[in-house]
Amino acid sequence: MIFRVFANKLGLGEAAAEHAAGAIQSAIGQRGCARMIAASAASQLEFLAALTRIRGIAWKNVELFHLDEYLGLPPNHPASLARFLQEHLITRTGIRKYHLLDGTQEPDKLIHAAGTSLTSAPIDVAFVGIGENGHLAFNDPPADFVTEEPYLLVKLDETSRRQQVREGWFQNLSEVPERAISMSVRQILKSSEIIAIVPDSRKAEAVKACFSGEISPMAPASILRTHPRATVYLDTQSAALLDPLVLSKYAS
Repeated sequence: MIFRVFANKLGLGEAAAEHAAGAIQSAIGQRGCARMIAASAASQLEFLAALTRIRGIAWKNVELFHLDEYLGLPPNHPASLARFLQEHLITRTGIRKYHLLDGTQEPDKLIHAAGTSLTSAPIDVAFVGIGENGHLAFNDPPADFVTEEPYLLVKLDETSRRQQVREGWFQNLSEVPERAISMSVRQILKSSEIIAIVPDSRKAEAVKACFSGEISPMAPASILRTHPRATVYLDTQSAALLDPLVLSKYAS
């Protein structure tokens, strides 16, 4: 794993987008297609805006997989994570092959169908974020670091749910679903490459917990330190609490 730190989230987003575009184009060049995973979160907005502006990506050869979704939330809800991907990635690029999670479907059938599609071939690159509680996808602490199941039903903790209210997706805590479907930690780690986009001061405590302490289910994204091709993109605000020795250890 390596860190790359930028002055602000716009610079972070542009650099991460260039990296992502290279990973996509490399996979298409080698195999004729690229299979990728994308997160749906406010932290990804600058990155996705920059990525979708890059010319020359053969998006028709890209297959997209969904990282997580709230259970019981219809796809047209303003907070739907599937809707986020539609608006900020799919419609802007013309991706034709995508697998979005519908939170209104029967959970067991949804997990089986999504997992079967996801594991049918290797994933070239995963774009992820890190939650304010250190979560990776919706794997809140203590995260399951063991299961090999591609998708899980999870119960969201209060910190995670309150983050969604602060970001403006819901008006109050009672509106935020308590359960979600999430790609498992082990499945995310099976991606050939992982690009984590983590801007803003509100992520500084989580970044410190995940990269200064032990690798632990209580700091789920700490597991990224075990991946040989994980790059974590930070800005000066999200990196503010990291010890300089930690930054230098993982610097690119």
